[in-house]
Amino acid sequence: MTRAVVFDVDGVLVHGFHARPDLRDTFDDHMRSLGVDPERFQTEFIFDIFLKKVLIGHTPLIEALDKRLPGLGYRGSPMAFAHFWLGHEGHLNTDLIEAIRLLRQRDDTRLFLATNQDHMRAQWLWQSLGFGEIFEDIFYSARIGMTKAHKGFFSFADDRMGRFDEPPLFFDDTQKVIDVAHSCGWDAVLFDTNQQFFDHPWVKARL
Repeated sequence: MTRAVVFDVDGVLVHGFHARPDLRDTFDDHMRSLGVDPERFQTEFIFDIFLKKVLIGHTPLIEALDKRLPGLGYRGSPMAFAHFWLGHEGHLNTDLIEAIRLLRQRDDTRLFLATNQDHMRAQWLWQSLGFGEIFEDIFYSARIGMTKAHKGFFSFADDRMGRFDEPPLFFDDTQKVIDVAHSCGWDAVLFDTNQQFFDHPWVKARL
């Protein structure tokens, strides 16, 4: 009997942005080194064009940066900014990833990602961070055209993964996302630390 086990990225597999502010490892200090005020970047880029357009695939990240960075005082290449941003946006949760690699060796487990990402970072996660070597597929907001706040996101993932005897087991750090996943029939676990993964009975029986 095979089961899909699905993971969020930020706040779960990657330390950096977390739904809980007290657990965030922010990019602010790195951004100041580029001459960009992090508060203005949040207000004028992240909470505007990024969340409204980039994250759901309507506008490419580089195009959005090209439009907004000059107004924020950055005169360099948006490609260079994006490369710097990707390289400093959190670090891997190595203990969890090593355990997932062990889980991958089991015949009754299929591994997937479900995450809010733009196209560029999704590719970076898949190729540069090597997630493509661990997981079968990555379901992300820009690909689907909506975030995990919508049931349609989970319907898309269900269609691509196929049906199993047990509901997908999903780890995410945001309560709102957990609630939506539950409403779609997923076994969703709110993730704060690795213990939520290691203590789950289905996982514990296989590691």
